[in-house]
Amino acid sequence: MNNHELFERAQRVIPGGVNSPVRAFRAVGGTPRFIARAQGPHMFDAEGKRYIDYIGSWGPMILGHGHPAVLEAVQKAALDGFSFGAPTEREVELAEEILSLVPSMEQVRLVSSGTEAAMSALRLARGATGRKKIVKFEGCYHGHADALLVKAGSGLATFGNPTSAGVPPEVVQHTLVLEYNNLAQLDDAFSRHGPEIACVMIEPIAGNMNFVRASVPFMTRLRELCTKHGALLVFDEVMTGFRVALGGAQSLYAQAIPGFEPDMSVFGKVIGGGMPLAAFGAKRAVMEQLAPLGPVYQAGTLSGNPIATACGLATLREIRKPGFFEALAASTRSLVDGLLGAAKDAGVPMAGDSEGGMFGFFFADALPQNYGAVLATDKERFNRFFHGMLDEGVYFAPALYEAGFVSAAHTADDIADTVQSARKVWK
Repeated sequence: MNNHELFERAQRVIPGGVNSPVRAFRAVGGTPRFIARAQGPHMFDAEGKRYIDYIGSWGPMILGHGHPAVLEAVQKAALDGFSFGAPTEREVELAEEILSLVPSMEQVRLVSSGTEAAMSALRLARGATGRKKIVKFEGCYHGHADALLVKAGSGLATFGNPTSAGVPPEVVQHTLVLEYNNLAQLDDAFSRHGPEIACVMIEPIAGNMNFVRASVPFMTRLRELCTKHGALLVFDEVMTGFRVALGGAQSLYAQAIPGFEPDMSVFGKVIGGGMPLAAFGAKRAVMEQLAPLGPVYQAGTLSGNPIATACGLATLREIRKPGFFEALAASTRSLVDGLLGAAKDAGVPMAGDSEGGMFGFFFADALPQNYGAVLATDKERFNRFFHGMLDEGVYFAPALYEAGFVSAAHTADDIADTVQSARKVWK
C-alpha cells in the first residue's frame, strides 16, 4: 500500500491515524510517510522512497539505525526472554553506566518512557520537600502528565493549545509557568512563593520549541534561587541527555558555572537506544524517599525491561568511545553552517544553532530566546521548506517546534546532499 492508502486505513482505527500527534503532519499539511525500514542515516517509506533521517526516532538513534553492536546485544537478549517481572543483572549494569557518566546522581530508577520519568520525578520532589508548588517554563515539554501539560510546547504548540482538554484546573493550580530565560519573572516567582516551591523543572536546552538554550546567567540564577529556598532543580534531559554531550547538558553548564549541578535529572531516548526506556535519578537522600524504602510510590511492570536495557547499554558503550562526541558535534555543526550559508546565498533569513548531535533552525533574523519569539518566526516558510526537502528525500521534523538530530551514521556526503537540496528548494 502507498502512504496515502495507509493513512486512510490508519485513520479508521487510530485517532488521527497516528499514535503520537506530531506524526500526523497536521502542522505542515500533507500525508505522513509510513516508514517500512531504516538503516544507518536513512529511512525508507512504504513506497520505497529513501530519506536522509534527521528525526532519529526523535533523538534515540544517536548511532543511526541498525548499528551492529546494538543489534547483536538486542538479539542475544531476546533469546533469553522478553520480560520477567523480576530484577536482572543488566538493570544494575545500565544504572551503573548512567551514574558513571552523571556525577550529580547517586541512584537512578529505570522506567519505560520520558513522560513516566518526569511524572515520577515530580511526585518524588513533592514527597521529598513536603511542598506542593512546581515551576515550569512556557514552551518546555515534560511529557503528558496532567500537572505538566501547561503551555508545554511541542505537539501542543503545533496545534496552538496552551494546555490540554481533560486536565481540570485544580490539577494545575500549583503549577507556576514562567517565560524561559526571563530573569525578572524568576526572581518574582521565588520572592512570592519561595517557601512553597517543591521543584523547578526545566529543559536546559529546550527541544520542544525547536532548539532554545537556557542562558548561563539564567541558569546561574535559577540554581541560586533553588538553593536559597530549598527547592529542587530538576533537569529534564530526556532529549539532551547523552545527546548534546557525554555528560548531558548539565555537564556543559558545569563547565560554565563553578560547582553547578541539578538536584534531580530525568533521562530517556538515548539511554534506551530506540527501545522504550527512561530514568530519573538524584542523590541518595532524595531517591531513598521512593518505595520500597520510602513513602513515595512508583512502580512499573516493564521497568528495566531486559531487551530495552540491552539496547541502551550497548548504545551507551558505543558513545563512550574516544572522539565520538567530537565527531558527532562536527557533523552537526557542518549541517547547520551549510544550511545557514545556503540560506544567506538565497537571501532567506535564517538562524540556527547546535550542540553535540542536536540542532535547530528558524526562519528569522536571530535565534529566539523564548517561546513567544519562536511563535513569531516564519511558520509558512518553514512548512514550504519542509515539503520541498521531503520531496528531495530529506526528512526534517514535520513541525517548526521540534529540534533535529544528527547520528554518527550521517556521512559528509549525507550532509552535503542535504545542503544541496536546500539550495535547490530555495531557488
